[in-house]
Amino acid sequence: MSAIFNFQSLLSVILLLICTCAYIRSLTPSILDRNKTGLLGTFWNCARIGEWKSLYVAVCCIVMAFSILFIQ
Repeated sequence: MSAIFNFQSLLSVILLLICTCAYIRSLTPSILDRNKTGLLGTFWNCARIGEWKSLYVAVCCIVMAFSILFIQ
């Protein structure tokens, strides 16, 4: 049985992870700020990317929504 890799789905998951982590950090920053290293540090890094590059993340969300709604 062959596994098919869907790159668009991976990008959607990464983009939603960044948006979710940034939103959680805006509500309760202490949850993500105490875990800046290790595996849980990945969530802190995603939150920082969402905060620093919020314009680019928003544009990517709009492009992703457009492609899911009208192209597929």
